[in-house]
Amino acid sequence: MKKAFILLLGILSVCSCRKEDILWQSEEEKKGDTVRSEIVGFYLLNEGNMGSNKATLDYYDYTTGVYHRNIYSERNPNRVQSLGDVGNDLKIYGNRLYAVINCSNIVEVMSADSAKHIGTIECPNCRYLRFKDGYGYLTSYAGPVLIDQNYKQIGYVAKFDTATLEITDTCHVGFQPDEPEIVGDRLYVANSGGYMVPNYENAVSVIDLNTFKEVQRIEVVNNLHHLRADRHGQLWVTSRGDYYNQPSRLYCIDTKTETVTDSVDVAVSNLWLDGDSLYVYGTEWSYVDMSNTITYSIVNVLTHEVVCHQFITDPEVQITIPYGIMVHPVTKDIYVTDAKNYVSPGMVWCLDREGKKKWAVRTGDIPAHFALLYR
Repeated sequence: MKKAFILLLGILSVCSCRKEDILWQSEEEKKGDTVRSEIVGFYLLNEGNMGSNKATLDYYDYTTGVYHRNIYSERNPNRVQSLGDVGNDLKIYGNRLYAVINCSNIVEVMSADSAKHIGTIECPNCRYLRFKDGYGYLTSYAGPVLIDQNYKQIGYVAKFDTATLEITDTCHVGFQPDEPEIVGDRLYVANSGGYMVPNYENAVSVIDLNTFKEVQRIEVVNNLHHLRADRHGQLWVTSRGDYYNQPSRLYCIDTKTETVTDSVDVAVSNLWLDGDSLYVYGTEWSYVDMSNTITYSIVNVLTHEVVCHQFITDPEVQITIPYGIMVHPVTKDIYVTDAKNYVSPGMVWCLDREGKKKWAVRTGDIPAHFALLYR
């Protein structure tokens, strides 16, 4: 799990989240050139530090080149509360925008074209989303935020109807399940066991979507986090490592045989798949030397080779803590966010395909999750 998350868990075990609502003024700033394509903009969900109730939503408009900060309250003047405590995932499905607000135990559902409130889905300690055939699939830690090697509450995946926003079924998986991924009629879930240090989980759960039952577990390695399916029938799995002797690494599962076939010697904190190029950055924290090792790489998913060991080539681009990543599928511009010190506004950097700076702009606190808006 991320360094900021680890450092705050001890505090949160004795302190509850702030109760007051926080309303921030929206701002806008002209930044990049206009881009004409089927993609009209992107949303960026800023996590906000845990316990601060400061998750915010930004929007970049490709048709005007204007970056809009903190738009939720402005777009929803009749809603008195802010987005909530810790934005953990952001997805667009159909004409709706879904923001997972982890410690507020909700998914905020908005109109994709306006970010206006539609409804909420209540789910304890919710984490990540995927969608298929009119249903959403939401991972849940199920229990409280608490570091305990004897943690008792197993996690689950909640299935909800995107028309009614009602949860229709649940399927138990491992402890502290993180990102899911869908391949065909199967839902894969990365189990972390992150609250149970040093007793981490080490397997990917496989759920049959027709029965919504767990049918298999694929053992990989400890403390799993992200999943990405490529167009070659492969599932890429990331491990955070144990922050001591087991490093963060990238693993490949063949979804036809459902076995681990390879590993790539690269640290991964977050990733974005564009064609056959997997853009990854690693912010690998070590309790041995009490420091972060930061890397930026590109992995070719067809050859399993690291084809670039530094995709940021501009010395002007100075990032303290990379925290989010996105690649524009048309222009191939690379977007990397900077969480800085975790408690003050961050930055998003726009780089061209050669890794040179195009523009940069201030964001909310801990900018993390992108969602592209199509015309």
